[in-house]
Amino acid sequence: MERLKGAMAVLLCLILSMPSASALAQTAPVSGSQSPAHPTGRQAYQSGELRGDDRILQALNRFTFGTRPGDLEAVRAMGVEKWFTQQLHPESIDQSDLQARLTQFPAMQWSTQDLLVRLPSGAMIRQAADGKVPVPDRGALHAVYMDEIARYESRQQQKAQKQQQATLTATAAMAVPANGAQPNGTQQAMAPEAVQPVALQADAGQTMAVAKAEPPPPDEAQINRILALPPAQRVAQLVAMAQPDFDSFRKALKGPQRAALNADLNPAQKEVVGALENSQRVVNDELMAQRLTRDIYSNAQLQEVMTDFWLNHFNVYLHKNEETPYYLVSYERDVIRPRALGKFEDLLEATAHSPAMLLYLDNSSSMGPDSPAAEKAKAAAARRSDGKKSASEGLNENYARELMELHTLGVNGGYTQADVTQVARVLTGWTVDKPQRGGGFKFDESRHEPGAKKVLGKKIKEHGEQEGEQLLHMLATRPATAKFISRKLAIRFVGDDPPEALVDRMAKTYLSSGGDISEVLKTLFHSPEFWAPDAYRAKVKTPLEYVVSAARASNANIDNMQPLTNALRDMGMPLYGAVPPTGYKWDASDWVSTGALVARMNFALTLTSNKLPGIAITFVPQTDSDSLVAKIDGSAPGALPTPEVEEQRLEALLVDGGVSPSTRAAVLDQFKVQTQAQTTQNSGSGKPLVVAAKPMNPAQAALSLERQDQLLAGLLLGSPEFQRR
Repeated sequence: MERLKGAMAVLLCLILSMPSASALAQTAPVSGSQSPAHPTGRQAYQSGELRGDDRILQALNRFTFGTRPGDLEAVRAMGVEKWFTQQLHPESIDQSDLQARLTQFPAMQWSTQDLLVRLPSGAMIRQAADGKVPVPDRGALHAVYMDEIARYESRQQQKAQKQQQATLTATAAMAVPANGAQPNGTQQAMAPEAVQPVALQADAGQTMAVAKAEPPPPDEAQINRILALPPAQRVAQLVAMAQPDFDSFRKALKGPQRAALNADLNPAQKEVVGALENSQRVVNDELMAQRLTRDIYSNAQLQEVMTDFWLNHFNVYLHKNEETPYYLVSYERDVIRPRALGKFEDLLEATAHSPAMLLYLDNSSSMGPDSPAAEKAKAAAARRSDGKKSASEGLNENYARELMELHTLGVNGGYTQADVTQVARVLTGWTVDKPQRGGGFKFDESRHEPGAKKVLGKKIKEHGEQEGEQLLHMLATRPATAKFISRKLAIRFVGDDPPEALVDRMAKTYLSSGGDISEVLKTLFHSPEFWAPDAYRAKVKTPLEYVVSAARASNANIDNMQPLTNALRDMGMPLYGAVPPTGYKWDASDWVSTGALVARMNFALTLTSNKLPGIAITFVPQTDSDSLVAKIDGSAPGALPTPEVEEQRLEALLVDGGVSPSTRAAVLDQFKVQTQAQTTQNSGSGKPLVVAAKPMNPAQAALSLERQDQLLAGLLLGSPEFQRR
């Protein structure tokens, strides 16, 4: 990427110096809003709202993850109002293409219990190694368990050896006086290995023997023989390998060979191969891949945007513990997505009962101080000599605090620390049944704090699990919650500092509709603030929005989502990767910096150059060979499309609404700089140049035009206009 520093420097200066939303809106075209002068000479009335294509683009850029080729024309034909109404009802939208793509991830349809059995977690493997859970007695799943158990036992053995060596080394050091004196008073220099006890030296020899026992890597002939097998036989061969042989085989594979290993395998066979190497990674990878597949290819875009909104609002960190990825599958699929456009109270209830949330914010371990379980724990502690409490004893306020501060009322919602404690008492007993086995929500009466509680000035009578139900209803229907949720939605869809009048109207709709999110979004959609010119391109895309919108705008055909998940990690926004309960922020200040924008530019150029494995993009228009030859040999006027012509074509494809003249000039200037650098670099190499000074045959011309378009497209996807929504 060294040769692209110039391009980055210029475009980054444009991005970092992007005008304010209002200034940008004043210079942005507003299609259809220009009225002719009045016959009398007076200026005719002009609407204060976006109109024409800009109005459509405002809706598409806010309620989707970005436009695809043809989206603008489709909404123009349908009407933006009708399109938005359709988006509020995702069940009415054809999703056949998306469903076909999602068949790549069969594990994402399994229950949490099935996931943990068929793609075992570390805890399941440890229990299987200890004989606490049965190991499947045959087939691929038997091989998965045996391989994982072998790796676990090998790690345990290595850990024990290290501990033993450390102990013996310390013992040896204590046996030799600090001054090196011998028992007879003489001093003698001794080699370090000489002071080691015989037992330690023998143990080191055993460690070396273990290392030498590892199988040698397979040769190329062995690898090619396995890769040449039909899919079913190839998988059967891998399943039949002992764990050391399989690991040696996998380590020996080079890049193209790794691709060949999975070639022609069906989704279930790919899962088997992945599970043999690391079953937990299969769950993580499929979870992220299906999420990006939905974001990129779903026609029900508003549902996916709102799923992202609520996953961030009710954040659960992927790596909280070994079971969290398994629970996140159901959390997203069964809790968040089906309720993303429904009643907030239903969503709040569902997240409060979700094992993913209860484990993440530790409510599953909370215990009422005066509950029967606490009394039993106190008695057990009194019988112990140390008198220490176990880690699971006591009241945990984590979920209670975040429930009010982040999920409902907001930090200024009128609650106190005393309310936090009382809410935590109400929710004692809300736990998870056997989480390491994938159990669901469980109300444990023995852990529930007895007696009445008082929250926000209201008494909650003792009533077991129903206390929590009453609490959630109280929180969901508070005016502070209506205001808090409305403000977050306005920030997401309108601007980083939304107008207070808009937030108030949305909150009023929330309360009058019983917290119906679709109704609140309708109020936002019909508000003059949403359609104000100041709101046009006023939001900076988050890394997720940027990566997904680039894939959608370029009409990418994606068979492998891993490069996109890697890009999100590099940009500081890994999927499900927000550690604090606050989730990620949507403010521009969190995402606009030189380093972050360089990462985006690098991604755009790599994406458009087709250098991401499993992702293909075509920008060159299909041209018949006779036409191309005619342009090359000069029998037809003109030559191959000029960079200026191609920039205009690609700009219309990739950046709906276009770019500013200054951006267009910067893109073309940097294109010329880079093509000159490539010409110098490639001279004498025999490679077709991006811009050729002499006639080329059709194949060379097609390649030259393709490279030209790839560079132009990458620069356009890095433009300040594409960075905004």
